[in-house]
Amino acid sequence: MSNVINNIQTHFKEKLSGGLQKISVPEWKTDIYYKAAYPFAVESKIISLQQQGKTVEALVESLITKALDPEGKPMFNKFDKTTLMNEADPSTLLRVCSELNNAVADYEEVAKN
Repeated sequence: MSNVINNIQTHFKEKLSGGLQKISVPEWKTDIYYKAAYPFAVESKIISLQQQGKTVEALVESLITKALDPEGKPMFNKFDKTTLMNEADPSTLLRVCSELNNAVADYEEVAKN
């Protein structure tokens, strides 16, 4: 393996190994935890849905794939998708997903300072 690929992997592992960040969601009486970075494999489905014009489905998919409990385990599963799309307050869902999807941008801003 080349040194560059090794450096790329090491850099990404360092980003992934950082602690979990937290979003308080009082409307749902819970906290949602998430990582500061995700691999493209996680992001690809979300990006694909956005490109197809399925914005709401992309937001719900980001919540399902990124929301974690305090131990770092998934908070939701694919079977929760219909409930989240039809029975969750859109404004709360938008707020939570915005924070989840801006995690990388926030992380990079902190790293610059």
